[in-house]
Amino acid sequence: MSDVTIKRALLSVSDKNGLVDLGAKLAKGGVELVSTGGTARTLREAGLTVRDVSDLTGFPEMMDGRVKTLHPMVHGGLLAVRDNPEHAAAMETHEIGAIDLVVVNLYPFEATVARGAEREEIIENIDIGGPSMVRSAGKNHQFVTIVTDPADYDDLLDELAAHDGGTSIEFRRKMAAKAFAATAAYDSMISQWFAFADQGETFPEMLAVNGRRVTELRYGENPHQKAALYTPVGPHARGIAQAEQLQGKELSYNNYNDADAALELCAEFAGGDPAVVIVKHANPCGVAQRGSLLDAWNEALACDSVSAFGGIVCVNTELDGPTAEAICAIFTEVVIAPSVSEEARAAFAKKKNLRLLVTGELPDPRRGGLSVKPITGGLLVQSRDNEAIALADLKVVTEREPTEQELKDCLFAWTVARHVKSNAIVYAKDGATAGIGAGQMNRRDSSRIAAAKAIEAAETYGWATPRTVGSAVASDAFFPFADGLLAAAEAGATAVIQPGGSIRDEEVIAAADKAGLAMVFTGMRHFRH
Repeated sequence: MSDVTIKRALLSVSDKNGLVDLGAKLAKGGVELVSTGGTARTLREAGLTVRDVSDLTGFPEMMDGRVKTLHPMVHGGLLAVRDNPEHAAAMETHEIGAIDLVVVNLYPFEATVARGAEREEIIENIDIGGPSMVRSAGKNHQFVTIVTDPADYDDLLDELAAHDGGTSIEFRRKMAAKAFAATAAYDSMISQWFAFADQGETFPEMLAVNGRRVTELRYGENPHQKAALYTPVGPHARGIAQAEQLQGKELSYNNYNDADAALELCAEFAGGDPAVVIVKHANPCGVAQRGSLLDAWNEALACDSVSAFGGIVCVNTELDGPTAEAICAIFTEVVIAPSVSEEARAAFAKKKNLRLLVTGELPDPRRGGLSVKPITGGLLVQSRDNEAIALADLKVVTEREPTEQELKDCLFAWTVARHVKSNAIVYAKDGATAGIGAGQMNRRDSSRIAAAKAIEAAETYGWATPRTVGSAVASDAFFPFADGLLAAAEAGATAVIQPGGSIRDEEVIAAADKAGLAMVFTGMRHFRH
């Protein structure tokens, strides 16, 4: 069997967008409309003839609307295999009429949770009859068409026009697949609410992960890979996935990944002095905070102008014209800002391929949530690395105490280091990064690479000494040996911030004292892989 003519449709929707137009066009095509509650009322108010489900079942809606479509007269009409003699006989015996089309979208559970409703109201917005009808119609898609998304109404009407009032098996299969995805996501959202919000679990026994596809990307991390962008179904933080793109080429997989890294770090400076973050391959290559955004840009760029070429730039305040002009002086893939001035937009308009994103508010870096990483045969799940340390948390472990400026530089370097791939070493001075070493297999090499970048920057800009001289250095994890710390001392660092906790802490502290360094322990590690 291929085409199925639509003679009777059951409509029951929470989202009334497009409902009246759809109902009118179905009725014009001779389709009998059956409906429930508010949906029936909306259709009648538009002047359409509608048959109540209660008239179909012989039972009134009851229990505050909890029971209305859960009845054999409905589900028999949906599940009957039309060319099965026994099914046909049962329909005739019990006077069950076939239902050819179901248009259903579910109670607004997500929106109810998002607006902070009380538990009782949230529970009442768990749809029962809707998913049951969707599943029945989806299972019997050989004979029944199921539509769950108002965005598909036009496609349905086009299908009816093309098939003389019917639908093709290809269309019904497509809609069934989408319908089961919708109920799966809906149940996933409910299970997450019960686990995380209602029961306060961190790692429920069954973890339901869902997502709604936003767009397919040109390719993945490499051209031979395929990729797409999904956003969670249910309440979630706003970020790069929700940013408005004002101009530029389509974002690639790597653009999204790098832009997210830049935004997450830049969010650490929300509400503070103007800050600029430059990221390359998900690692910051320059970060600075100054009295003006243009000064912050110049200082961030000076850290590693080589790596900044083709990078991602994120700022923590409105992007102004002079800063935009300066950014345009080098090749930049993506620029991200909470807002963009008209002067800045005009400057970027000259760079048509540059992708310009506006995020609105910056995400909360201390927000909760889970991080999920696929591995062969499973998923690694952990809580977000959202803890932070303050000045009062620092423990001085050396003979010399850090100065007030060294402490400021330590905290700045520590903030950046937590966003650098391990092993991470960050030198910082006067609110700007002086050198960054990322992703090395040992901490000593990270220290040396960061110092080498600082030497190169000094040569590029004609400075008398690298900015690592007199800097503070942050290490995302403890120094297992003194060699990494001594490499930092050789680069000119005068203060060190690190978690501590190595069995060789005393050896490392002794080396710091011998070198005249001031060192503080945080007691917190920030591995990032």
